[in-house]
Amino acid sequence: MQLPTPENLKKRRNELRLTQSDLAKRAGVSQPLIARIESGDVDPRLSTVRKILEAFEDVDKAQQIIIKDLMQSPVIHISPEASVEDAVNLMQEHGYSQIPVLDRGIPVGSISEDLIVKLMAETKKKSVSRMKVLEIMGEAFPTVAPSISTSVVSHILEANPAVLVAELGKVVGVVTKHDVMKLLHERPVKDPEA
Repeated sequence: MQLPTPENLKKRRNELRLTQSDLAKRAGVSQPLIARIESGDVDPRLSTVRKILEAFEDVDKAQQIIIKDLMQSPVIHISPEASVEDAVNLMQEHGYSQIPVLDRGIPVGSISEDLIVKLMAETKKKSVSRMKVLEIMGEAFPTVAPSISTSVVSHILEANPAVLVAELGKVVGVVTKHDVMKLLHERPVKDPEA
């Protein structure tokens, strides 16, 4: 077995769009060690090289998984014409803190517990429950195609609570941070001392 050169490791890390810190976290080593390995200052242990190669493999697999394989469908949503009370009941029934607002399958906004609570603090409780969703809804969640990789969606989820998946202009699925985190359970976490 031929070990990868420092140049090979650095090239592969860059191909996967990982920073040295990202790679270090995934491999369970320090960022300075990654820097020293890539510069050729240190000859790493075989176990360290194995951890780095396994981290590359994990990232590569995650980037190959398309969002269609991860999305939840059908999408729990509410109509813009529904009452805020209906939205609250729907969120409570399904255990969601936010849901998309769809008009005939097309995203037009979103509604969340935070938005409702903020509005309740500003107005009378009864008047909020009778309002229509379209009167208080926030921006729609970002929308992606079903063939997008999970790595792209993960970056979108850093700034958004959910991502909708649309096909031929209609929403067919939804992905949350929780869905992406489920990928961690597909491969058992190894003991760093092993």
